[in-house]
Amino acid sequence: QVQLVESGGGLVRPGGSLKLSCAASGLTLDYYAMGWFRQAPGKEREAVSCASSSGSSTEYVDSVKGRFTISRDNAKNTLYLQMNSLKPEDTAVYYCAALGFLSLGPGDCSIDGVDYWGQGTQVTVSS
Repeated sequence: QVQLVESGGGLVRPGGSLKLSCAASGLTLDYYAMGWFRQAPGKEREAVSCASSSGSSTEYVDSVKGRFTISRDNAKNTLYLQMNSLKPEDTAVYYCAALGFLSLGPGDCSIDGVDYWGQGTQVTVSS
């Protein structure tokens, strides 16, 4: 049974930082590109960042470029998202996802490519 369990969410002030983790079980991360997605209240779920199976290729949505960093430790079967300079508009439920391929090509970092979802972790940016 595949499980993706996110942790590290919480309440943070604007300008602050959080680091999300996603621990995987029931699958081996070496064989999956992985991604972080988020869904704000009243909005559709969107891709935030993805990384190829090796981590050598990454993609970010424009709104988080330069502030968020995706990384992975395949030996620990864990995916991370370091979020710096957080803004109120980053408030959302953040989901970890395993994508159905190894590499990361144009357009691959999308909901359409997701094979498995985590349950989500809430991130709230507010003063």
